[in-house]
Amino acid sequence: MLAKLSHPVRTASAVVFVVAAATILAALAFEYLGGYAPCPLCLQQRYAYYFAVPASAAAVFLAQGHTIRWARILLILIAVAFAVNAGLGIYHSGVEWKWWPGPDTCGTATAIKWGEGGLAQQLESVRVIACDEAAWRFLGLSFAGWNAVASAFLAGVAAWGAAQKR
Repeated sequence: MLAKLSHPVRTASAVVFVVAAATILAALAFEYLGGYAPCPLCLQQRYAYYFAVPASAAAVFLAQGHTIRWARILLILIAVAFAVNAGLGIYHSGVEWKWWPGPDTCGTATAIKWGEGGLAQQLESVRVIACDEAAWRFLGLSFAGWNAVASAFLAGVAAWGAAQKR
């Protein structure tokens, strides 16, 4: 029984689940609690997390017995999604550093709220973020830069887990 719980495919799936869930929850907290409106590129970078969280949860349960092959398949798909997402994060970071131009759709994606505490209050509290402006940096990296780091890590963990044959 203990051998099934410590299988590397299951461990990799669990790590991907925890880190991906924590990362997307942090992004949503920055948006809804911190007032940082995401740009279109920011929103696109969330797709990998929206896929990986339920897929990695399923892989945790599939990583046993005869269904381990399905867990590996999910980990391969997760690795590909996060590898693409790391590239998107690097692209977005380059746009922020003005190394290359961003997409023509570069703007803000904020929903307008009407009524009490609506538009007027929203205009006072929401920080508009364009794709080519880093609204926040930590240790020199913006949200997009940290997403590239997290996505590369998650792609590596998922690929490693998918490659385990034990």
